Amino acid sequence: MDFRPSRFEILPTIVKNLLIINGLLFLATIVAGRQGIDLTEYLALHHWSSEKFKPWQLITHLFMHGDVGAPGANYEAGFMHLFSNMFALWMFGSMLENSFGSKRFLSFYLMCGVGASLLHLGVVTYQLQGVQDVVALFNRPVTLQEYSAYLSSHHISKSSQFGSILYDIQHQWTAAAPASESFIQSISIELRKYLTMQRDIPTVGASGAIFGILFAFGYLFPNTALYLYFIPIPIKAKYFVAFYAIFELYAGVRNSESDNIAHFAHLGGMLVAFIIIKVWNKTNRKSLF
Repeated sequence: MDFRPSRFEILPTIVKNLLIINGLLFLATIVAGRQGIDLTEYLALHHWSSEKFKPWQLITHLFMHGDVGAPGANYEAGFMHLFSNMFALWMFGSMLENSFGSKRFLSFYLMCGVGASLLHLGVVTYQLQGVQDVVALFNRPVTLQEYSAYLSSHHISKSSQFGSILYDIQHQWTAAAPASESFIQSISIELRKYLTMQRDIPTVGASGAIFGILFAFGYLFPNTALYLYFIPIPIKAKYFVAFYAIFELYAGVRNSESDNIAHFAHLGGMLVAFIIIKVWNKTNRKSLF
């Protein structure tokens, strides 16, 4: 497959239009939010078990950035989310669009974004299953000893988001011993609320597609020197991508309590990019260079 462009454009068509659409939708979310309409409820990606899930969200969430539509919106954080993704889209995506061609680049971008979201939903499904198992534990009378044994046998980490909640429950339960029936019932109610809340958490951003672009850039142009403000020396694209992938895997597995980033979506974008490039290369039976 010959990815060499006939001419180079600094701002090719698809990249330019993606920048415009993302910017306009960001502004629209702010304006609608001030009118009491949170577009995130309709266009952000929700888990498929949530009542808020709609099939089109697999695409539309790629054009949503930041929490700027709900009361108490953080506009600065939302803008930085948008800016970082759009800067990467322009910086790396322009080279890829010039290499792939506009139609193929758009297909690549959307497939990476959708593939990333599917992997993310799969990981969330696995995490929700753990919550459902704990909720089911309270479908019958349960003792503190049984609860503690469950935490120990399932090797639940205290540093994870859900793990910190479960061990806090254990601490409160121990302090309240012997616990009343109403206390145990309140735990069950709160866990069910947590399950519903987790199902309804929206995911926004083009990061899955952007990480696909980043991977493709590192794969196709591995020796390109990148100059990063936090590294005093240039680093080859292939090493930068490899480091980023390892970091995302570590952060995703660690699942820190304060982390609200969909790391496995980033990895999903990279994985889909790798598969697409391999398939295209095999189909065209030509060198990538």
